[in-house]
Amino acid sequence: MTAIALALLIVPALAGIAAIWLPPKAAGPVTAVVGLASFGLVLALIPALSRHDLNVLGFIRIDALSVVFLLATSFLYACVSLYSIGYLRTEAHGIRDHRYDRRFWIGLNLFAWSMLAAPLMGNLALLWIAIEITTIISALLVALEDTDGAAEAAWKYVLLASAGLAIALLGTIFAYYAGAHVLGQSYNLAFEPLLSAAPHLPPTIVRLAFVLAVLGYGTKVGLVPVHTWLPDAHSEAPTPVSALLSGSLLAVSFYAILRFYQIAAAGVGPQFPRDVLLAFGIASLLLAALYVLDQRDYKRLLAYSSVEHMGILAIGVSFGAPVALAGVLLHVLAHAAAKGNAFMGAGVLARKFGTKQITSVTGGIDLLPWSGPLFMIAILALCALPPFGIFRSEFEIVAGGLAAAHDAVAAVFVVLVTVAFLGLSLAANRMLLSSPRPVGDTVPDRGEPSVLMVVPVVAGVVALLVLGLHPPGELTGLLARAVSVLRGPT
Repeated sequence: MTAIALALLIVPALAGIAAIWLPPKAAGPVTAVVGLASFGLVLALIPALSRHDLNVLGFIRIDALSVVFLLATSFLYACVSLYSIGYLRTEAHGIRDHRYDRRFWIGLNLFAWSMLAAPLMGNLALLWIAIEITTIISALLVALEDTDGAAEAAWKYVLLASAGLAIALLGTIFAYYAGAHVLGQSYNLAFEPLLSAAPHLPPTIVRLAFVLAVLGYGTKVGLVPVHTWLPDAHSEAPTPVSALLSGSLLAVSFYAILRFYQIAAAGVGPQFPRDVLLAFGIASLLLAALYVLDQRDYKRLLAYSSVEHMGILAIGVSFGAPVALAGVLLHVLAHAAAKGNAFMGAGVLARKFGTKQITSVTGGIDLLPWSGPLFMIAILALCALPPFGIFRSEFEIVAGGLAAAHDAVAAVFVVLVTVAFLGLSLAANRMLLSSPRPVGDTVPDRGEPSVLMVVPVVAGVVALLVLGLHPPGELTGLLARAVSVLRGPT
């Protein structure tokens, strides 16, 4: 298992470095192989973690909660790496030189590496560094298109995310200060000793550290009111990068909040951190649901949908019931598959119609015999329709809210999710179910830009069906162990 953990930490980074010298046509297949291998390595960790947590070299620590987030990232890495080969081969990039493709493959691999590294860190300081690295690499990827809009979005992202991570660093410093009271000045911010000592930590400092962590890392998660970078960055980034930003980066940043949640719940009791997450979650879900109703750019529409789903995660954790926490962790996996599919489908629409405007896209089902229906399935999955994984996860979250006697919040949750459903479904209907209209002087030809832009989306649909209908026994056991990790000793 030690070799698996080290391979997860090293191989994607080596793929990114190798892309500096490899011809772009070779870098794509290498990236696809590494993405698939990373997913396989994470799957191989699951049986071992049924027996004990894994500690390697004093700074790598893997438990069931880590693996849930590693699964989401590695699955999306595998899908996006294959999709990207077709994405770069299509006509929109045919006029570019190899420098764009080379930068893309370097950035994609290093971005995935940084997101895989974060859940492996057993130290709050190293976790912060890993998430800071995700900011640097993803900002460069957002600016990759070299347009005014992309440059502005990347600059806005860097400013806001850096400010947020500065706040998160302050929260980490306060966590160290609290730990040093009990563990001594030589304490190095390792997570396990801090969690063990949590009942003896100064409660006021623990509360302050948690609030700062939620506000700081919440900037990367996209929680309201620190979400404003997200729609611009997701809209302007290359489509495969948008899929990773939305399906993986936001979740990895939420993982950091969960680690602080564990410490706060053990140190001052669960009610305070739950109340904080509830406030951020309701605000995020409310604003996102309203914004989804009035979007003209379908990538921005999907970006606001991401804010909605991050609010759902925060609300689910605030309920605290075991079934709600299980729903939250299942939602991390299902959202990665659904939002990855939606952005990959959006990339096909952009290739076919040459626009991101909802009103300019018509006849998607007729003109895209595979990608049109697959994009509709992704939208229905994001709207929590059965039999997909998000229906199951949101059902569990609502059931957990009712079990925890949060009836009013559960009712508000259902209403706001329904409002978001209306916004997403109306936009999808306009783009996919209308009659084809000319783009410029002609109606686009019927057919797919690339088969490689279809196959990964089919894999995502299969994953959504498996998560919704009958999750494998080993995955169910992993989620149960991760819930136990989050709840702590009872």
